Amino acid sequence: MELYINKIAHYLPKNVVPNSYFKAVNGLEEEWIYSRTGIKTRSKAEENENTNTMAVKAVELAAKDLPYPIEETDLIVAATYSPYDTVSTPAHTVQRLFNIEKAKCVSVSSACSSFINAMEIVQGYFAMGKASKALVIGSEHNSAYANETDPQSGHLWGDGAVAVFISAKNYTGHDAQIIDIYTCGLGHIGKAAEAVYLRPRNGGIGMPEGRDVFINACHYMVEALEQVTKTYHKTIHDLKWISSHQANQRIIKNISKQTGIPEEHFLTNIEKRGNTGSPSCAISLSENIGKIKTGDLVGLTVFGGGYSCGAMLLQF
Repeated sequence: MELYINKIAHYLPKNVVPNSYFKAVNGLEEEWIYSRTGIKTRSKAEENENTNTMAVKAVELAAKDLPYPIEETDLIVAATYSPYDTVSTPAHTVQRLFNIEKAKCVSVSSACSSFINAMEIVQGYFAMGKASKALVIGSEHNSAYANETDPQSGHLWGDGAVAVFISAKNYTGHDAQIIDIYTCGLGHIGKAAEAVYLRPRNGGIGMPEGRDVFINACHYMVEALEQVTKTYHKTIHDLKWISSHQANQRIIKNISKQTGIPEEHFLTNIEKRGNTGSPSCAISLSENIGKIKTGDLVGLTVFGGGYSCGAMLLQF
């Protein structure tokens, strides 16, 4: 079955936090942060915003000019590791506010790989004939859990959301086709169990093993792209664009060096947005979609704490 992305849109909070803010908070200099992360500013949710409200905003933007009534959506999958409510998830909130009465709702968490896992769940439901129009929402409220005084990772996090409508029909004639999706759990490697954590009542988000994360992210994001392109009888060098998890600019530079793919072929937003977690690869795709032309082959690749990896291949 062919699957197409009919609409994609992102929402980012208006509140922007510059690197200079952290000098008084965790003692880090503005240029020090930028040289090691590639981040200059990051988006931060307002006091009245949360994971669910940002998800709703992203869906509102994606639903504009949707080629079918949003009520026809029969599957909603939310991807988040930073929930506002673990019971009434972004999927359920969107179902209620948009009157999508007949949709199945599910929320998935696999750290920063969650968005690609959510897309694969849609692929599975479609293959089983249990859904025909789906909505995937990625939303992270990292700042709700981050300890800004932590000099290891308190300055990394950004907030934001993305919404993607998917069906088996190419409505515009140039909707991006989802060629294939690959995911893999990696909980058995390296320092996965302790490298990154989010413990809501015991310290929030932490990344005590950043070096281990860096090494494995550089390796497995490339491997995921190799796996997903291979099924299409292509290689990563056939990709026109790569939109990776926006965790650290040094990871992107390393992947570019490993593969020989020039950095200008990577769709990025980390400099302005920070690490927006699981939707980051899709937010970057949405923000840079004007660069993509008909016929371009695009790869999304991710790595999540815990660990896990994944990739998705799109034909525009």
